[in-house]
This record gives sequence, C-alpha cells and structure tokens, in this order.
Amino acid sequence: MIRFSKSKWLRRFNIWRVRNIPERKFVLMLSLVVGIVSGLAAVLLKNLIYFSINLVENHFLSRGAYIYLVFPMIGIGLTYLFVRYIVKDNISHGVTRVLSAISKKNSILRPHNTWTSMIGSTITISFGGSVGAEAPVVLTGSAIGSNLARLFKLNYRQITLMVACGAAGGIAGIFKAPLAGLLFTLEVLMIDLTMASLIPLMISAVTATTIAYFLMGSGAVFAFTLNDTFTVENIGYYLVLGIFCGLLSVYFTRTSLRLEGFFKKIKSPIIRIISGGAILTILITLFPALWGEGFNYINAILNDNGSRVFQNSIFAGVDFNSIWFLLLLFSILIFKVVAMASTNGAGGVGGIFAPSLVVGSFAGFFVVHSLNYFMSIDLPVSNFALAGMSGVMAAVMHAPMTAIFLIAEMTGGYDLFLPLIATATVSYLTIKIFEPHSIYAKRLAERGELMTHHKDKNVLILLETEKLIEKEFIAIKEDYTLRDFVKRVPESKRNIFPVLDDENRLVGVVLMENVRPVIFNRELYDITSITDFMIAPPAIVEVSDTMDVVMKKFNESKAWNLPVTENGIYKGFLSKSKIFNEYRDMLLHFSDD
Repeated sequence: MIRFSKSKWLRRFNIWRVRNIPERKFVLMLSLVVGIVSGLAAVLLKNLIYFSINLVENHFLSRGAYIYLVFPMIGIGLTYLFVRYIVKDNISHGVTRVLSAISKKNSILRPHNTWTSMIGSTITISFGGSVGAEAPVVLTGSAIGSNLARLFKLNYRQITLMVACGAAGGIAGIFKAPLAGLLFTLEVLMIDLTMASLIPLMISAVTATTIAYFLMGSGAVFAFTLNDTFTVENIGYYLVLGIFCGLLSVYFTRTSLRLEGFFKKIKSPIIRIISGGAILTILITLFPALWGEGFNYINAILNDNGSRVFQNSIFAGVDFNSIWFLLLLFSILIFKVVAMASTNGAGGVGGIFAPSLVVGSFAGFFVVHSLNYFMSIDLPVSNFALAGMSGVMAAVMHAPMTAIFLIAEMTGGYDLFLPLIATATVSYLTIKIFEPHSIYAKRLAERGELMTHHKDKNVLILLETEKLIEKEFIAIKEDYTLRDFVKRVPESKRNIFPVLDDENRLVGVVLMENVRPVIFNRELYDITSITDFMIAPPAIVEVSDTMDVVMKKFNESKAWNLPVTENGIYKGFLSKSKIFNEYRDMLLHFSDD
C-alpha cells in the first residue's frame, strides 16, 4: 500500500487544480471558503468573549464589590504572559499588522495569527480591558485568507485578495454587516476596486454574515427602535456634531499614539503592566462605563436610558439635567481614549473599533444633550448617538463609507442615512485638515511603508532597496597609487569605482572620466595617489532607505548610480535603470487582472 504525506497530496491536488480549474474560478471558490472560516472565527470570538465575561462577572465579581478594580491589571498581565511565552510574537494592532504584511511581507501572515489574537483579546476584554475585539478578528480573518492562499500556491496578488477577503469576512461576521466588511477592505486596506477583486470580497462578506446569522440569530448588534424620524430642519445640528466628532477624533488619534509611545519607553514589563492597570483602576473607579468594550452603554444611550451611564459610579446621584452631567459626559469622552491606550500600551490585545463606537455614541449624546440643555430644544438623543458613532469612526479610521454602512447595518437605522452621511462626511473632512492618515496607517506612513490606492506608489513600496543592490563595481583602497588603480581597470565593466578604507567604509568614488586624461602617463603611476581623483558621491543611499526616499535622492542628485552603505560600510551601488526595469515589471504584474 502506497502512503502519501499531506504535502504530497497537496502537491498532487495543486497540479490537478492548475490543470482543471481556471484561476478565476478557483479564486471565487477559495473566497467562499475564506468567508465560511472567517465567519466561524468571528462567531467563535464573540462567544468566547461573552462566556468569559459571564464567567468573570458571575464567579468573581459577585464575591466583592470592588474586587473588579484589579481585574484589568490581571487581564493585561495574563495577556502579556500568553504573548511572551506562548505566542512569542507581537499580535497587537491587528489592522496595522495586516497593512504592514500587505506592503512589506508579500501579504504573508504567520499561521498562529489565525487564533492567537482571538485568545489574547478574549483575556484582555473579559477582565475589563477597555478595547474591542474587531481588530483581532480582522487579523484572524486576514491570516486565514493568507495561509489558505499560500497553501494552494497562489501568487502575491491573489494572496493579497484572500487577505482582504478574510478581513471582510471577519468584520461582516462580527457585526453582521456585509457592506461594511466590503467597504472596510476598500477604504482601510486599500484594495483596488475592480471586478476581479469586488466579487470575491462580496462572496466572503456575505458568506460570513450568513454564518453569523445562522449561528447567532438575526437580531441587530444594537437593539434600536427609531422613534424620531429625521427632519431636514435638524441637518445643521448634525453638521455641528460632525465638526465636533472630527476634532474629537484628532484627540483620539494623537492621544492614543502618544500614550502607547509612552508605555513603550517603559522597559520593565512589570512596571508597564502595573502602570497601565493602575490607570485603568482609577478610571474605572470613577467611570464604570470604561470597563470592557462598553457596548451595553451604547444600547442604554440608544434606548433613551442615558442616566444609566453613571450607574454604580460615585457620580450616580448627579442630576441628569445639569451642567455637571454634561461635564461628566465630556470626561468620559476624554478618558475612554486614555483607558484604551493604557490597555494596549501596557500589554493588552484589542482594537479601536469598539472604543471609537463608544466614544462616538457618547459624543452624540454629549452634543445633543448640550443643545437640548442650552437651547431648550428637543432633539432625539438616539439619532444623534448613532450619527456620532458614524462620525468618530469615519474620522479615526479615515473610512466614511465603512462607518456609514456599519452603523446602519448593525443597528437597523437605515432611515437615518442622510444624517449619518452628513455627520461622517463633515467629521472626515475635519480630521483630514489635521491628520492625513488614519490611526492604523499613521505609523506605516512615517516609515514609508503605507500602501495606497495609487498603483505607482504601491509598486515603489514593494521594491526593496537591499534586493536591488548591484555588487559588480570594482572597489579600490584609499592608499592606491595610480598604478594600482590601472591594474584594476580591466576587471571592471563600469566607469565608477568606490574608494574604501581598511574597514570597508566608503570614502568616496572615482569616475573613469576624471582619470582618463592621465591614465597613459606612466611617469605619474607611482607618484600620484588615486585619492587625487576621488570625489564625494552626489548622494549616499542607506540599506534601510525606502524606495520612495531612494528615488528622491536620485532626483535631487541627477545621478544614475548611487553608492549604498549600511552604517557607513560599503554594500554596492543602486542603478536608476535597474530600478526602472524592476518597477516596470512589477507594475505589469500589479495591473494584471
């Protein structure tokens, strides 16, 4: 009996598949599989968090009124141990990691990403970490797509498409929002909108949503009944809300990045965990609404039960119709961002989806309550809370279409499309004045690794400096005489010679055209140093330079060849002609649909 290993069976299947199944058809089939698996992952994560929270609340929190205050620190600590000793890889900031994989790692995500971020986020959130589960499910779904595509030996474009399908399936499954899942990949992951990509994305999103409906019921994520229809007379107030959400999102983005940067500077993980946990303990003591995801408080606001926001708080007795209530609402807007950044910065695993929704709902609640209080009008609280959710999410993620359809789909608030669109658009335009990139893309943009909708820029990002270095240039030493140089000339096929010191550090370059007038004057061979002909290169490229930086150096120097160094050590030359050839070939591959 002949036995085949799994790899042999897989090779045989791939050979059969290439011969019998057209490429486009197989991509559609695989997008269906990715949708099923990512949908199941979303349902699994939702249930893991639900049962873990119930376990913590029923078996631990009931034993003491204030014991829950130390739980966020415990959760962050357990998450750190899980990541440090089991995962042994950074799994925070899931969406940013997906973007980085697309731009710099050929869309390759490690197999452990199919499950580790779900475990990490479950531990963090169930113990009160003030983050969401949506970024982890994006990373999970994308990793599912990436690894399935690699398993079947697909190319870079197809792997990238499956990464997007997994992300669309994860978002669609966890929110029961297929259009939001599709739009998320187009706006945030920067996937090109072509029929070759649109159909697989739709298949994955719809499939994942169907799985979620089948296993979790058809109810909306947030129970909401539209009691007050939109009236055109109120459109100005929604525009005011949009501006407020945009400015609030600037604070959201900058504060979260700065706080996480502060925690990174703390070298000791114990001090980092204790610091983050202590901040959460203080904030949750003052505002219990900052505990966990906070979706229950969104439901309270949407159902006109805003007074519940300060239930079990030291501010529980505050008058609902007072200036103090407004100040406390504004405090929650400020401190929710601090709580989220402290959770992630201290070592927790979670995303900004849920915090942006919570901040958005409180922003809408704050604005409408302020307008009703100061202007003695009667604007609908739930409508403004929904619009605020779309406004903050649109601005923070730089994804207005995703925000509009996500809020409409997961609340059933389709009758409020106009105020959702107005608020999201104004909020997005407001933040664009201050922040050109989303919170996900800001770090990548600073490193020159951000993929965009511009194919030419994407191709430059995908070109790696180190892989384009040419090493056939003949190097000469700085103590060479003209005779030593002449002996090396026949070995070279190029007209540029890098000059190095004894430690292989680049000192300068010698151009053949500068030496040519004296090269046949033998009287100068032993009395002339080659450094007499040496010049400084017009620019020097570092191995770590992105291709965007490299091209700027070429354009500014007007050179066709530039030396490459790594911490001063000579590595070779970059040729503009070789870069152009690689660019042309990759652009053709990139554009092939």
